[in-house]
Amino acid sequence: MNIKVKGYFWGCISSATFGLIPLFALPLMHKGIAHDSLLCYRFASASFLIAMFMLFRKESFRIARRELIPMAMLGILYGLSAQCLFFSYDYLGVGTASTILFIYPVFVAILMAVLFKEKISLITIAAILLAFFGVSLLYKGDHGITLNLLGLSAVLFSALCYAIYIVSVNKSRIQLMSGYKLTFYVMGFSAIFFLVKAQMTIGLQPLPDTGAIVDLALLALPATAISCVAMIFAVQYVGSTATAILGALEPVVAVAVGIFVFKEAITSNLVIGIFLILIAVLMIILSDYIYRKLWFQKSI
Repeated sequence: MNIKVKGYFWGCISSATFGLIPLFALPLMHKGIAHDSLLCYRFASASFLIAMFMLFRKESFRIARRELIPMAMLGILYGLSAQCLFFSYDYLGVGTASTILFIYPVFVAILMAVLFKEKISLITIAAILLAFFGVSLLYKGDHGITLNLLGLSAVLFSALCYAIYIVSVNKSRIQLMSGYKLTFYVMGFSAIFFLVKAQMTIGLQPLPDTGAIVDLALLALPATAISCVAMIFAVQYVGSTATAILGALEPVVAVAVGIFVFKEAITSNLVIGIFLILIAVLMIILSDYIYRKLWFQKSI
């Protein structure tokens, strides 16, 4: 039970900090920094911060040669997910894109069921449906306006890449690796990936001012390094599906940022959607207790 509590805690931390990405990324994008440069800086900074923490903890950086290719693939997967999400911001807006991204728990559950024959409990199914319905209520677009197909495809591909990343962490040979070490290498390979992409186009752009440096530091630490490490811990403690569903807190944080930072209006759909998402998260956290209660009553 203590292990599961830790997993739920880290899952909530991961999704909450992940929801802060637009708060720090959008000001950088508005200053004309291209996605490749922004993501290269983001992942390189996150990798550096984690490396400093590993040195402080005297944790080894050593990995086996056979682990390099899986690490590189995870880095590319995570990088593609991030870039497609940023790309979708331009066509759907932050709120809509962040909302649709939450379909990744459905992809995770499907991948786990199809590839690894993991049983999906009725509570898990109900939580997925409830959370998905709650997230759908967070959409604040005008009625009757069709979503941009390019932006929609981008965010769906982002969700799929992120789902594959979560499942790969859970099922690959590096599952038991230290979360700090795994995140360090994944972020490092992502940074290399975007450095190569940037050099193939306009090159790596410099940061224009001190404000951009501050935004980058905040994007790299809480919204990337802490989020990624926490996600890995959650996957290791409670598995891919539960971690993915706990990601429901991400759109809740995004809505809170919109309300308190950007002064967006509070609507009934927002209130109901947040409430349903929180109920879904509680269903996952209390799933074992619910099953024990049901089993106890049946035994009586």
